[in-house]
Amino acid sequence: MAPNSQVPIPPLFLARMRKYLGESEFPAFEASFNQQPRSGLRVNTLKLSAEKFKKISPFPLGENIPWCPSAFFLEGEDRPGLHPYHLAGLYYLQDPSAMSPAELIAPQPGECVLDLAAAPGGKTTQLAALMQSEGLLVANDIKNKRVGHLAQNVERWGAGNVVVTNESPERLADHFGAYFDRVLVDAPCSGEGMFRKDLGAREDWSPEMVEGCAVRQKNILHVAAKLVRPGGYLLYSTCTFAPEEDEGVIEQVLRDYPDFDVVPLPKFPGFLNARPEWIDARSSIAGGVRLFPHLLNGEGHFACLLQRKEGEPEERVKPARGKPLSKQTLELWRAFSAENLAVKIPEDRLQTAGERLYLLPALVPDYGHLRLVHSGVWLGTFKKDRFEPAHPLALFLKPGQAKKVLNLSAESPELAAYLRGESLDANTSGWTVVTVDGFPIGWGKGVQGTLKNHFPHGWMKM
Repeated sequence: MAPNSQVPIPPLFLARMRKYLGESEFPAFEASFNQQPRSGLRVNTLKLSAEKFKKISPFPLGENIPWCPSAFFLEGEDRPGLHPYHLAGLYYLQDPSAMSPAELIAPQPGECVLDLAAAPGGKTTQLAALMQSEGLLVANDIKNKRVGHLAQNVERWGAGNVVVTNESPERLADHFGAYFDRVLVDAPCSGEGMFRKDLGAREDWSPEMVEGCAVRQKNILHVAAKLVRPGGYLLYSTCTFAPEEDEGVIEQVLRDYPDFDVVPLPKFPGFLNARPEWIDARSSIAGGVRLFPHLLNGEGHFACLLQRKEGEPEERVKPARGKPLSKQTLELWRAFSAENLAVKIPEDRLQTAGERLYLLPALVPDYGHLRLVHSGVWLGTFKKDRFEPAHPLALFLKPGQAKKVLNLSAESPELAAYLRGESLDANTSGWTVVTVDGFPIGWGKGVQGTLKNHFPHGWMKM
């Protein structure tokens, strides 16, 4: 049975795609909706290499995804989202085509990068890994219900350069101006490229929805263009085939912002040129790419890269001026760090927010009155005369960076009990990092032969 065959592909959509693709290509495109979609696993290279993960993978992996060297096609029916390695942040599960935008915008370590519509965090985590956790990565989402999941995925990833904001694009542009070296806009769309696996996208689709999405996308991209510094890059992507939402949006932005040009994208196996002729757009837009499910192992996607012409740099947002830690809080942190950590945390990047202590990214602008959800790594909380470490600190640490460790096998009943929130018998005292096959997964506190559990409630449901 075809995926979601109980809800047919919208006939109007098929008729339109037949017109665009022609009789030579359309039959293969239509047949692809009767095939099972492929899934991908992207390794967190901040924690280990793709090669090392493949050697220890508890489930079968296929070939590397051609456009994402750190990712593999998944094989078999295993459920890798339930494995402890997932909770330890060793990988992210993602549609293979959805891994292309972050690779195509190619962020560099030390840059300032914005992921404008970031939830649930797939592209943010990929950008952070490509940046090697250096520079500044602002991950924003306007929806309150989605931004919490974004922050949790960022914490699981263990990146130290990410700031999560919950703002409208307009407020970001008003505050930052032309600040960012690269801006990624993975825009909300009609979801045609996900018809093979998304029942809701089939049910919701209509020509009117496509038109409405195109209007919203143009508005978002117009604002996003204001956030790109002279010489910087803007990548626009969708998971729809509709040219009104793809080439048409790019055409309108190029008309309104003549200081942007299309940068031709590389053509990996299965990538085709964008189709400006479908909507009477300028020929240079063919430098974008379209991903079709009948030509590669992935769902439908579109991406186009724009570069702003060089010019006089605008004044960037001033650096943040955080308050130095008080003598008491600094002493409490130093005492905890000396007893428990085998790595030096730079004190010039420490900042408190209420009772919480954060390790800020190396590049920190003044955020003014923007709504911050997550600023760097939450290290822990000050409580009267002591410091308690936070779960994100455990996931930020790499193997060998904690002085007291309880290492458990991924298949052990002890680890299963720990993840259920139970205490364990353990010959350790004080704060102890629990690891799964050497990789940090959470905290416990040893007291008289018992490790009290500090794994956060709710994380097993993520």
